[in-house]
Amino acid sequence: MTSAQRDFLPGGSARAAAQRAVDLLGVLLAPDPTVPAVRAVLEAHGETSVEVKPSDVASLREAALELREVFAARDAAEAAGVLNRLLARYAHPPRLTDHADGFGWHLHVDADDDGPWGAWLVTSSALALAVLLSDRQAPPGGLCAASGCGKPFAHLGGGSPRRYCSTRCATRERVAAHRRGRS
Repeated sequence: MTSAQRDFLPGGSARAAAQRAVDLLGVLLAPDPTVPAVRAVLEAHGETSVEVKPSDVASLREAALELREVFAARDAAEAAGVLNRLLARYAHPPRLTDHADGFGWHLHVDADDDGPWGAWLVTSSALALAVLLSDRQAPPGGLCAASGCGKPFAHLGGGSPRRYCSTRCATRERVAAHRRGRS
């Protein structure tokens, strides 16, 4: 795997890596994720020379299922517990890398620059989500509360905690509640 994504942590890059995780989970948790769909998300987040095989998609899907537990956590302690388990299982000592191509030094906790996609997704996402949790002292995201949705989302800014993955889901739920109230 060659990564051209700038994963500098903490701060803005933690938010970018968390959003990349959410976008990948959106594709990988859907029934029958495809190589082109995964590749499109990776490229949209700055990955170059993306070589993903069907076996990689299967590995990424397994990683996505594990990461979903972070978003399903009820509180910061539960999310931290999940993140600690993932980091203990997958992470290696932190190291700086520039991918041997002058890309720019950034932090990795995966085994190596050409490691498996699934391990990369877990380690890079868990590291970013851990930074968000420690910054906010709250879960780094959640699962959409809209009926029939359940998609993961990340808390990337200030303000009130989110309950929905998008304004579309929030509006749909508000309209449904309004209609129930009127009948």
